[in-house]
Amino acid sequence: MPEQPSRIPEMPEQRSRAGRATIRDVAREAGVSVTTVSHALNGKGTASEATRRRVLAVAERLAYRAHPMARGLRRGRTGVLGLDMRPLDAIGSYLPVGVDYFVRFAGAAAVTALDHGLGLMLVPDLTRPGIPTSAHGVDGYVIGDPVRDDQALARLLDAGVPVVTVGRDPGRPDFTDWVGSDDVHETQRVLDLMRQRGAERVAFIAGTDDNAWNVDAERAYRAWAGRHHLPVRVLRVPEATGEDGGRDAARQLLDGPKTRPDAIYCQTGRHAAGVLAEAQHLGVAVPRDLLLAAGSDAQQTRLATPGITALDLEPEETGKAAVQLLIARLNGEPATGPVYVPARLHERGSTGAR
Repeated sequence: MPEQPSRIPEMPEQRSRAGRATIRDVAREAGVSVTTVSHALNGKGTASEATRRRVLAVAERLAYRAHPMARGLRRGRTGVLGLDMRPLDAIGSYLPVGVDYFVRFAGAAAVTALDHGLGLMLVPDLTRPGIPTSAHGVDGYVIGDPVRDDQALARLLDAGVPVVTVGRDPGRPDFTDWVGSDDVHETQRVLDLMRQRGAERVAFIAGTDDNAWNVDAERAYRAWAGRHHLPVRVLRVPEATGEDGGRDAARQLLDGPKTRPDAIYCQTGRHAAGVLAEAQHLGVAVPRDLLLAAGSDAQQTRLATPGITALDLEPEETGKAAVQLLIARLNGEPATGPVYVPARLHERGSTGAR
């Protein structure tokens, strides 16, 4: 049986302080890719003998030792892929009420893996201690919505583990193995719809996770408001607060009629549902007095009265595309990232649709 380490390797900054070399250090010193280093150390791939000897010499000089996860992978394929959904790690719940995006995504990813003869294992936060030892033995990982300079992604890259993300890591512009929507374009679509329906004071409620979905949507909102010479008003509300967070934000935004927005765009469906409930409580009619839309469809947006206009981020297509890109990387097949999955805009009663 392959060795089963008790935990994920130390965080990169800890290794740096300890002077421990990573696989990327070896690649940089040898002037080759991380994949070439991995193949050279494991006796795989098509690298020349001269390249292999150079990599081995650099690894010896730097006293490089493979991470436990990498050692497990070196012993052969397990036929299992790993999935870590970072937004759920941040929320602290893997069953957020009303949010079916993650279930739809994971289901499609699992079926796609099965269609290729592989299994899919859902894994909790890779950065926390005491994760299951089986998490070390998968062939590669899909990381959902990494935050800036995400430590789970950093550990996998440092260990030379094949990895694909859903959405980009805002702190890693050179990492292109990701799948997801064009959040700038999709945000502009919703804002343009609101303006077409007469909105002139659009407020934006973003989440607080420092991921590309929030970062790019807020950037798109600010740029859009600037182009149309419209006021900017942004609130950042933690995703974990759900509908209660939306209610609190609505009270702040709708408190005074002189400064009251005539439209609110929420990143999450749960926040949007909370805004709708509080607006109705305050006597602000949707859509007559206030247009409302969400950047992610959910049960709350579909079942609300009136229904809340929302972007369906196509989790089934995204899950399928992420697994396909990861499998291509595992098999050494040519595949170009990023892979964009267009969202579908569902117009509902909250923006005046009938």
